[in-house]
Amino acid sequence: MAGLTGMGPFEVCYTDFSEIVYAGGKAQLIPLLDHLTKVVLGWALGERTTTDLALDAWDKAKAALASLGYPLEGLIVHHDRDSAFTSYRWLDKLLRADRCRVSYALNGPGDNPEMESFFGRFKTENRSLFQDAQTMEELREIVGKRIRYYNQERRHSTLGNQVPLVHAKSLNQDK
Repeated sequence: MAGLTGMGPFEVCYTDFSEIVYAGGKAQLIPLLDHLTKVVLGWALGERTTTDLALDAWDKAKAALASLGYPLEGLIVHHDRDSAFTSYRWLDKLLRADRCRVSYALNGPGDNPEMESFFGRFKTENRSLFQDAQTMEELREIVGKRIRYYNQERRHSTLGNQVPLVHAKSLNQDK
């Protein structure tokens, strides 16, 4: 998405599905990532890319935004044209019910570099932990711990070596 200069925290977020290989098989991870703060707002994990999985991640993201004191209305959610993101249920929820806006990646993964970068780092840093998980529940627990680490402890060079939630809270104080 070009032209994001001047955007504030929690005005644009990105999402997509990515496959995680674990000892018990393969799973699909869908996080929602804020553009400015790099906070993973919500996520879900399941066996297939489905609208239900996307909506589960969205519900968690909505709860996180509310706890951080940011509105949903007007939020831009950028993603590809996967059937989960073009479904009536997804669009009805985001556009009509939650009054957000959607933005579609029209040129494949290269049109969603924030998500590709997140997935590349997240999967590389945690590959051995994922491969040790024997069940979907074990994998879900590991992913949850790693996302909490990502949000609450992992420093990001793009944030001046701040932690995403610390950075987000500092921006919220400036409101």
